[in-house]
Amino acid sequence: MTVGFVVNNIETEKAAYTTIFLAQRLHNAGHTVYLMGVGDLAYYPDGYMGANALCADPERKFKSPATYIDYIHSDKAQRVRITARELDVLMLRNDPSSEPEGRSWAQNAGIIFGQLAMRHGVIVLNDPTSLSDAVNKMYFQHFPEAVRPRTLITRDKEEIKQFFNEQKNNIILKPLQGSGGSGVFMVKKKDATNLNQIVEAISRDGYVIAQEYLPEATEGDVRLFVMNGEALQHKGKYCAIRRVNSPDDIRSNIHAGGSAVAAKVDQRMLDLVELVRPKLIQDGMFLVGLDIVGDKLMEINVFSPGALPTASELEGVDFSEPVIAALERKVHYKKTYGTQVDNKTVAMI
Repeated sequence: MTVGFVVNNIETEKAAYTTIFLAQRLHNAGHTVYLMGVGDLAYYPDGYMGANALCADPERKFKSPATYIDYIHSDKAQRVRITARELDVLMLRNDPSSEPEGRSWAQNAGIIFGQLAMRHGVIVLNDPTSLSDAVNKMYFQHFPEAVRPRTLITRDKEEIKQFFNEQKNNIILKPLQGSGGSGVFMVKKKDATNLNQIVEAISRDGYVIAQEYLPEATEGDVRLFVMNGEALQHKGKYCAIRRVNSPDDIRSNIHAGGSAVAAKVDQRMLDLVELVRPKLIQDGMFLVGLDIVGDKLMEINVFSPGALPTASELEGVDFSEPVIAALERKVHYKKTYGTQVDNKTVAMI
């Protein structure tokens, strides 16, 4: 099996990232793995998409994701021009919202080139057609109201003030674009005088999400992986972590200073998975991360959900194993059925 991973920039990839964890495990299992940044993608005159990708020596095994990414970052890694003809699977792991200023061209590149790869029979995960509808947090609003906190999305300060006054508790304000806890504020009743300034700061970059505050958020949130529309399990353990915010920060995101501890997956969380399952299946969302507080979803990460290696360490099982097994099954089905089965269907079986 030949698998390509599209990331924002290979130079910024780290050993702790889920992408590198999966790439190293796939390589050690004997599969061919290519890593490519969005800037490495290309469309060639023969009609195929491709990339100038990096790969490790197929004869070498790596003890850990750290030794693997060190090799990829060294001058020992092989730079190879590949096309869709060489790929069985293309994993789109680049996050459009993480692109820095000046790289607006890169935000949709993975999606666009992923759609081209699909034309030549490559299994593209998650499905790039659906990912194009999920480039901001508005995608979350397409899921049932029962799974979401009460939410207002607007640029109107007066509407946000009214929403703020309606809430018995505090409210959360954050930008429609963005990830990793960037630009997230909790506004308490006593902070009403700061509301205008916060809204103005967030709305400079677009729409503002105003969301009811869930008191259980003080205990952090749970990142639960969902694969093929079901909570990811391996050897009786769920692939999940509880992200706990630091005492002086409301954000539980690991990149924002939160810490990870083992999570107890309860029936409320599994009920949420069941509620979002039909939409995930319809959209071909093979591997996603649900961020859960109490009985509500705070976010659905469909681009590059992280914490797979952390969950593996905390639970004492290797969650890359069921993911790799799922990819192998998909390649088998694709080779058996060819164009008779579309990408979204293959993504979820």
